[in-house]
Amino acid sequence: MLLLSALVSSLVLGSRAQAAPAPTNLTRSLASVSQRSVNTGWDYGQEKVRGVNIGGWLVLEPFITPSLFEQTGNNDIVDEYTFSQYQDKSVAQSALKEHWDSWITEDDFAQIAAAGLNHVRIPIGYWAYDVSGGEPYIQGQADYLDKAIGWAGKHGIKVMIDLHGAPASQNGYDNSGHRGSANWATDNNNVVRTKNVISTLAKKYSDPSYFGVVTMLALLNEPATYMNDQLLQTTRQYWKDAYGAARYPYGNSDKSGLVLVIHDGFQPLSTYQGFMSEPEYEDVFIDTHNYQVFNDDFVSWNWDQHVKGICDKASTYSQSPMWLVVGEWSLATTDCAKYLNGRGIGARYDGTYSGSSYHGSCDDKSNDVSKYSSEYKEFLRKFYDVQVQTYENNGQGWIHWTWKTESAADWSYQSGIKNGFIPSDSTNHQYSYQSLCG
Repeated sequence: MLLLSALVSSLVLGSRAQAAPAPTNLTRSLASVSQRSVNTGWDYGQEKVRGVNIGGWLVLEPFITPSLFEQTGNNDIVDEYTFSQYQDKSVAQSALKEHWDSWITEDDFAQIAAAGLNHVRIPIGYWAYDVSGGEPYIQGQADYLDKAIGWAGKHGIKVMIDLHGAPASQNGYDNSGHRGSANWATDNNNVVRTKNVISTLAKKYSDPSYFGVVTMLALLNEPATYMNDQLLQTTRQYWKDAYGAARYPYGNSDKSGLVLVIHDGFQPLSTYQGFMSEPEYEDVFIDTHNYQVFNDDFVSWNWDQHVKGICDKASTYSQSPMWLVVGEWSLATTDCAKYLNGRGIGARYDGTYSGSSYHGSCDDKSNDVSKYSSEYKEFLRKFYDVQVQTYENNGQGWIHWTWKTESAADWSYQSGIKNGFIPSDSTNHQYSYQSLCG
C-alpha cells in the first residue's frame, strides 16, 4: 500500500504529466493478443482483471492490523523489520505464525470468488527467501504463499505474486518491510539479491503445476524513483535485468510463462514510451497506483472533485504505451485510517500530520463504519463505480487495495460488500460511466 512522504505527495500524486498521443492501450492490447508468445491460461487483453490485494498478511502493515503492533507494547515497532528486531524472537515468531494462520484463510478466497473477482495480488518480501544480509526478519511466509495459491486454484482465481520489499528498501515505506530511508539503489548487492529472488520465484511458479493459477509476477512494488536520479536509473536498468531473470529463469533459452509487471515508479506513463517494447520484451504490464489521500490538496477535495479526479485519468490511462493495470486503489478520500501514514504519524485531514492543515475531524471517517452516514456510503458506491469503470474502459483492469482490514473500512473490499457500498458482484454498476464522466 502506498504510504507517501510529504515530499512525494506534492511532487508525484498531485501533478502527473499527461501522456503524449500514442496508440491507445485498448487498441494495442486487442491487436497484440493473437501474437502473444506467453500462454498463461488467462486471456489478457480480452478479459478484464478484477481483483483485490491480499495486503497486511505476508508483509505486515500497521494500518491494516493495528492490534498486531499495539500488542507488542513497543512504540518503536513500526514495520516488519522492527517487529522482528525489537522483540524476543520466539515471541515475534509466535505472533507471526498466529497472524499467518488466521488473517487469511481459504474462506477469504471463497468470498473473493463469490464477489466476481478473478485475480488476487499477493505481496511478499524478499526476506521470505533471503536474509543473507543479516536482516532480523523471521521467515515462513513462502509456505503460506503456496497455501494461498492452492486456495486460489481451487476457487478459480488467478494470482499475481508481487515482490513488495527489496533489501535496504526501495522506497522507505513501512510496507517495504523497513520504514525510513530508501537505500536499495546505493549498493549493487541489494539489486543483485532482489533479482535473484525474482529468478527464484519465476523458476518455481513457471512450473506446469501452477499453470493457469499463477499468471503474473510483479518485479518490484513502488520504487520511489522521484527521490533521486540514482534510484530512477537503477530502477530502469533493474526492470530490464529482472525481466531477463524472470523470463529466462532456467539458465537457458526456455521461457517462463508468466506475464511480468513493472511499476511506474511514480513517473508519468508517457516516460515509458518505447521502454521495454515488443518484440524484445514480451508480455510486460505496467502497474500504476491511484490514491487521492496523500497530499493536502486531495484531502481538501469535495466528493464531486474526487469523482472528477478519476474521470480525468481516462485519457492518460488509455494512452499508456504499455499494457496497464491499476494495481492499487481504494475508496478512501481522507488519510484518517489509523497508522495509514505510519505508526505514530498523524493524518493530513485533521492536521495532525506534520506540516499539514486542518480540513475536518477524523471521528466519522475511515475507522468506524458504524459512523458512516448514508450519504457517505452512497458516495463510496459512486466512487467505486467510477473507478472500476475508468480502469476497465481505459486499461486492462484493476486490483483494489485491500481485501480486509481490522478497522479501516474504506480500505476494505470485504467491509464494503458487507456494508453495502461495494456490490456483491463486481460487474454490477449502480452508476454508469456516462453519468459519472459524461
